[in-house]
Amino acid sequence: MSRGGREPDYTDPERKCIATGEVHPKRGLIRFIVGPDDMVYPDLAEKLPGRGIWVSAERSALETAVRKNLFSRGAKRQVSVPPDLIALVDAALLRRVTDRLAMARKAGQAIAGYEKVKDWLSQDKAAILVQASDGSERGKSKLRPPGGRGSFFEILTAPELGLAFGREHVIHAALAAGGLADRFREDAVRLSGVRDDVGGNATGKVKKTT
Repeated sequence: MSRGGREPDYTDPERKCIATGEVHPKRGLIRFIVGPDDMVYPDLAEKLPGRGIWVSAERSALETAVRKNLFSRGAKRQVSVPPDLIALVDAALLRRVTDRLAMARKAGQAIAGYEKVKDWLSQDKAAILVQASDGSERGKSKLRPPGGRGSFFEILTAPELGLAFGREHVIHAALAAGGLADRFREDAVRLSGVRDDVGGNATGKVKKTT
């Protein structure tokens, strides 16, 4: 029994962020490892060997960890940090998010295009609405998100969203409920934190209904 008389939840393990000192469920953090070359690498799949160093999936936490060289403290030895580490994390998360969307599309669990998305929303078939951050606000406002936490994301540009659908650009997309949508949501939430307020550009912002 944990303190307070509650059974601990072993299905949602927690880790401590080296930047904030706060403990959170793993899904809200990013794991890093130190390679044989003493260089820090992101391990988003959490499968690489070695002692894990955890940082909250928030841009401010990552910037603090890099600026204060907290990775050396976490590794308990001097390590090197790539100057573009945050950009590497962004790129890796973007790849995971677009890969999730592509897998959902191939499984018939994701669609793109205004009319198709509108139809899914009207039938309550869509669990997540994804809209391009650089799309027309007027056009995007015509579609109402499904509702519920993590049901609306606006963190990808039209070309980035298009990658998942084999198109030059996509403005509107939707995912049906299921395991692929759940995995997309987890990575999209992390990407939204990393991209938050990047240079004051809306490209880095996410909107999630609660």
